[in-house]
Amino acid sequence: MSKVAKLHDDEVEIDAELVARLLAEQFPDWADAPIEVVASSGTDNVTFRVGEDLAARLPRTVSTQGQVEEDLTWLPRLAPHLPLAVPEPLALGEPGAGYPFTWGVYRWLDGEAFELDQLADPNAAARDLAEFIRALQAVDTTGAPVPSDDPFSRGTPLKPRDAMFREALDQLRDEFDTELVLEAWDASLAADTYSGPPVWVHGDLMSGNLLVADGNLSAVIDFGTARAADPAADVLPAWWLFEGDSRQAFRDALQVDRTTWTRARGWALSLSMIAIPYYRTRRPDPNPGEHPFITDLLTDFKADR
Repeated sequence: MSKVAKLHDDEVEIDAELVARLLAEQFPDWADAPIEVVASSGTDNVTFRVGEDLAARLPRTVSTQGQVEEDLTWLPRLAPHLPLAVPEPLALGEPGAGYPFTWGVYRWLDGEAFELDQLADPNAAARDLAEFIRALQAVDTTGAPVPSDDPFSRGTPLKPRDAMFREALDQLRDEFDTELVLEAWDASLAADTYSGPPVWVHGDLMSGNLLVADGNLSAVIDFGTARAADPAADVLPAWWLFEGDSRQAFRDALQVDRTTWTRARGWALSLSMIAIPYYRTRRPDPNPGEHPFITDLLTDFKADR
């Protein structure tokens, strides 16, 4: 069986045959089910569908292991408070069969990865996601995990990302209006002043982590970046997912103040700008929409300044 394409230099070899061996060794009751890699697997974990009802998720690198343990602790506590389905972890797998990390088995959630044109009513979907975020923010954060000092940790200050951002922009200076990009970035740095109480954030509400069924938003998956942190972390789908009227519907329903909006836009801009040179040499299917996305962010900045 072909290996899953690697995205990181320190990534281990992963394929469906490995999952079959792990299941046979540790969960033999599930070992006879067909196994198929999920094409929309993310950059931190590789997901496989196991039969009709299960999913197996394997971390790609040592830095992304440990999510299953957190999921087993927190998702059962969060789920009853949330208006959309979330993953249900069923079992923690141990290292084995030559694979060095813990991994997990989950209940399979039906649905397709989020695409705006799949939605029956994009504005309604925007309001549904805002309702989910507001419900998540309202959950008690006692004992909740908090972001690490890693500058990629969502819901943290922007300033530690400044050098990386400027280095990436320097590599891409022939592809963007550098002066405008820096103006937008500096505006976000100036808004980097959150001093309120930390709230639960998902932190990675991108298209691959939202599921759509029958034209409606149906589930939110991959809570690997869920932390008690700055609520700006969950404003990013305004640009990642929506546009025009649906973006405004999301902003209105979430009741985002101008400073939080500006700070969140800086996060979206920096994540995209830093990722472009990194993933261009690693993704087998480079994102053809990377420039239009940043252009959209900059258009929003010009309209909002």
